[in-house]
Amino acid sequence: MQSEKWTQLWLDYHKMYDGKDSWIIAVTGFDKESTIIANALKEFAKGLEALTGETVLGTSEVMNALTFTVSQNVTLPKESYRIEGSHDGILLEASDENGVIYGVFAILRQVACGKKATEVAETKAPSNPLRMMNHWDNMDGSIERGYSGDSFFFEDEEIVINDRTTDYARFMASIGINAVVINNVNVKGAASYLITDRYFDRVKELSDIFACYGIKLYMSLNFASPIEIGGLDTCDPLDEKVINWWKDKIKEVYDRLPGFGGFLVKADSEGRPGPFTYGRTQADGANMLGDMIKPYGGIIIWRCFVYNCTQDWRDTKTDRARAGYDYFKDLDGAYHDNVVLQIKNGPMDFQIREPVSPLLGGLQHTNQMLEVQIAQEYTGHQIDLCYLIPLYKEVLDFHTHCCRGRDTVADVVSGRTMGNALGGMAAVINTGDDENWTGNDLAAANTYGFGRLSFDTELTSEEIAREWIAQTFNLPEKETTLLCNMLLGSRETYEKYTSPLGIGWMVTPMGHYGPSVDGYEYSRWGTYHRADHLGIGVDRTDKGTGYAQQYYEENAKMYNDPATCPEELILFFHHLPYTYMLKTGKTLIQHIYDSHFEGEKEAEGLSADWDKLKSVIPAEAFDRVRKRFDLQLDNAKEWRDQVNSYFYRKSGIADEKNRTIY
Repeated sequence: MQSEKWTQLWLDYHKMYDGKDSWIIAVTGFDKESTIIANALKEFAKGLEALTGETVLGTSEVMNALTFTVSQNVTLPKESYRIEGSHDGILLEASDENGVIYGVFAILRQVACGKKATEVAETKAPSNPLRMMNHWDNMDGSIERGYSGDSFFFEDEEIVINDRTTDYARFMASIGINAVVINNVNVKGAASYLITDRYFDRVKELSDIFACYGIKLYMSLNFASPIEIGGLDTCDPLDEKVINWWKDKIKEVYDRLPGFGGFLVKADSEGRPGPFTYGRTQADGANMLGDMIKPYGGIIIWRCFVYNCTQDWRDTKTDRARAGYDYFKDLDGAYHDNVVLQIKNGPMDFQIREPVSPLLGGLQHTNQMLEVQIAQEYTGHQIDLCYLIPLYKEVLDFHTHCCRGRDTVADVVSGRTMGNALGGMAAVINTGDDENWTGNDLAAANTYGFGRLSFDTELTSEEIAREWIAQTFNLPEKETTLLCNMLLGSRETYEKYTSPLGIGWMVTPMGHYGPSVDGYEYSRWGTYHRADHLGIGVDRTDKGTGYAQQYYEENAKMYNDPATCPEELILFFHHLPYTYMLKTGKTLIQHIYDSHFEGEKEAEGLSADWDKLKSVIPAEAFDRVRKRFDLQLDNAKEWRDQVNSYFYRKSGIADEKNRTIY
């Protein structure tokens, strides 16, 4: 049963000061009856009155009132805005309706962060065309890799629509999200019928709510739909029967769902059907769907998470990390212009540390977007504190060397590098129907942070953290700095007490929370650490699997040599002896011991720091997070002791500091 109450996250609108002014609203160039404009003005009035106590009187004429002027400026880029406060009020110029709603939330954000309403100022255009949340929600109400309760979209194979749906759309608009995929990429059962009469009416209601906040609704698509719901005996993308079936089906979708964004597709991966089943390429499958949806202005987002999941652990040359590049690089330029390849940040699967995927920038003639995971599948399940924005920033700032002067991942996925019209960022979201939406109240910083970063990739991790803290808790400066530092250091802390130096995994199979050093070592999933009594790591150099050579020359050379490979990734690329000397002057084995003891100690420090905030955090939120820190401490201790004991027993090399290792 879904919760009947929920928090307002960062839109709680704490009182910032007692203002004495009244406001009137003037709109020029926009239809103020438009649902997006109406919602933007409603949000302005609600937010400003809560933040300042000042009254917003709509369009009534009042003597000496300040004016909130909303005006269209077609010279501004798409979805952009300019805000400027003065003694007369606030001017908001926007290119379009989405620019208006983003501008309103920018005003409220600045006031919530300490500015007077008449002092606000900012000109901003979004960094990315697509800023998308991917939900892994199932029609039965469960969420794959969900750590915050059940779905608020689905329950018992029905679509749920209520006030919470509207609040969700508000939250997403406030951080600049313009696209949402509502269902799991692993489409099965009732979800296959989301594109049929069984659900069209309710999907339309949901789509309309999103549209009122400038958000396009997308759905994950079952590539095998022609068989599973169409009665055909094939889903071969080049078969005329299949092509005609999709042509009719997509026309039906757009007849019933005008304004629908398009489809996200996972194919040929982890048991999902796809073009490979019929000897076709990924481009064959994506382009067929792209051609069918193009007349309606829709797009196909095709995930590059494609790999052989029946790997033999005895085979040291086959490398799952290579799969994405191997499958997609040779087809660069073959994808049609309304197809976007969605590429995970790393070549594996959302680990706490892995290199940037060589496909990002490796593709030079193909629309591409970055996929990250906000849901903490491998980073603590929203139990352990792990602020992920520094990880996303590292990825965005990575130099691919694909194009001089415009070679960062941020350049590539935004379309700046190659002039692509489509691209952007997508995240597997961490929300559920828990009262606080994200299980751990502090995990909402990742939800907020992804949206803000996808809209403005120039923001720093600290700027985002401080914005979120100000709007969520409105703490004094000292406490804000304390919580900000907790967030900023938490990813490194988690990394220290879990898997070392980029090796990844070592997690409990299936659930992926807590340690199991050999949990996947002999599995079919290709996620090995290759530890023996002499050393650890996977040789991905030109003498090993060759993965390092998938990068441009500058990065390939760097990764190929342990002397130049970044040490935080050294075990991802190299198999090294335990006695290998790191640049810190420590041996590899001593680094493993030290980092795990340090990480557990830092987790204790995070917990103690949270206790210092008890007097300034609302009691319910404080207690919820306090319980999470108790669980995190248990987890950190277990990781510390299992990893250190494992490698002590493997290597036979004692800890130089004589600490307890079992």
